Amino acid sequence: MGRVIDYYLAPQSPWTYLGHARFATMARAAGATVRVLPVDLGGKVFPVSGGLPLPKRAPQRQAYRLVELRRYSEHLKIALHPQPRYFPVGGDDAACLIIAVDLHDASEAAMRLTGAILAAVWAQERNIGDDKVLAELLVENGLAQQRLQQAHSQEVRERYEAYTQQAIDAGVFGAPSYVIDGEIFWGQDRLDFLARKLGVSV
Repeated sequence: MGRVIDYYLAPQSPWTYLGHARFATMARAAGATVRVLPVDLGGKVFPVSGGLPLPKRAPQRQAYRLVELRRYSEHLKIALHPQPRYFPVGGDDAACLIIAVDLHDASEAAMRLTGAILAAVWAQERNIGDDKVLAELLVENGLAQQRLQQAHSQEVRERYEAYTQQAIDAGVFGAPSYVIDGEIFWGQDRLDFLARKLGVSV
């Protein structure tokens, strides 16, 4: 039986974006099952883990973050606008859409949509807080339009809350976080360590 990786993510996180494709490739190579778990990072995880939303961070930290985003974008050869047009942006609706797709179309489709949502923010400068944009992303990824309505269901909202609490209980404090056998790998810059854990090359 393959390994199971809990993938805690925020759909508006640049670091989740920078690591998403590499992580997906790595998980496939390992034959691992990915549990796609969007969480309310700023609203629920940060307050109990000491994290701060970007506008509340010290100016030095905000400036260095932009340096690092440019460095990683160039190093990984991934298109990224360090200060995209629609950021900061709320991620709750996009997170719930990912959950709805995961429920009805399974993990692989949820991973594909997650990648599209992340790219929409950071490469394409689209507003993922707008239902019209989310509807376009469903079409672009061959997914049913009713997923948007299902994303607002009580079942999906309860799952979002449950995934967020699960992250907190697991000790997760940032996104992306990859958890396997109870071990946390935080950040796209820890993917080399995750690869060693999975026994695959990167």
